[in-house]
Amino acid sequence: MSFSSDTKKEICQYHDKRNGEMLAECYGMLLFSRQFSEKQIVFNTENIFVINRFVHNISECFGVIVEKKSVLTQRHGGGNIFTATVILESDCQKIFRHFGYSGKQINRRINYAILEDDICVSAFLRGVFLACGSVNNPEKDYHLEFAVPYKNLCRDLIKIISTEERLMYTLKIVERKGIYVAYLKDSEQISDFLAFINAPVASMQIIETKILKEIRNNANRKTNSEVANMKKTITASMKQKKAIEKIRDTVGLESLSDELRQVAVLRLENPEMSLREIGERTIPPVSRSGVNHRMQKLLEIAQE
Repeated sequence: MSFSSDTKKEICQYHDKRNGEMLAECYGMLLFSRQFSEKQIVFNTENIFVINRFVHNISECFGVIVEKKSVLTQRHGGGNIFTATVILESDCQKIFRHFGYSGKQINRRINYAILEDDICVSAFLRGVFLACGSVNNPEKDYHLEFAVPYKNLCRDLIKIISTEERLMYTLKIVERKGIYVAYLKDSEQISDFLAFINAPVASMQIIETKILKEIRNNANRKTNSEVANMKKTITASMKQKKAIEKIRDTVGLESLSDELRQVAVLRLENPEMSLREIGERTIPPVSRSGVNHRMQKLLEIAQE
């Protein structure tokens, strides 16, 4: 199963604590489904846990008869599409009007009167996510989205999330093949949203993944820096060694002052040593900058 499917499974294991909460969740699932009218209510999903949740909620809230079917898709992987249909048109009309709608509405919009408090908003957004939401595996990308069939309904959803005190996030919106997609890409916002709709395990997984990514990135940066410094040190050491060998093979190391000759011999015998380590072995010991100064002098002599 995908991370998104696992998240929806986790949400479906949450038990509503009061009837108003179940009703608000049911409202979110209905309003953002493909067919919600006074004549027809049809809910589709690829997740078995979501379809069972929908059937349970709508049956508990309204006592209606629901027909559930599954069809094998032709997509890659061959998953099932589960469909739940309210059988009687009279039941569809009862449900549709319970949420404050009639056949006169041109556009499908959110009825804010249904969302009495934060608990109802949380339940409603939980239903919306189950109906049309998805979230990427945080190992690959931070991305949560809602694929909404109506532009104004998508804007209503963005408004609710942006005005909810515990969220207050402004989702971006893009049109994709006639569907309006509202999305978040910030890992902390996605984690907070999932916690808000009662998916704490998925929320913590995003946080843990982000921490592990940061640890790996810091380790890689440190390693790369150390490798770069090592390469730089080796290159400088080889250049110094070559210069000292040139002095040795021409005028001889005996022509150097005691200070320069001591550093030159240490470099020839220890090409892997850093300037600081060479400075610690000289008599008397000198600082790294002191050794560097003598090396520069040796390079000048070799050049002459």
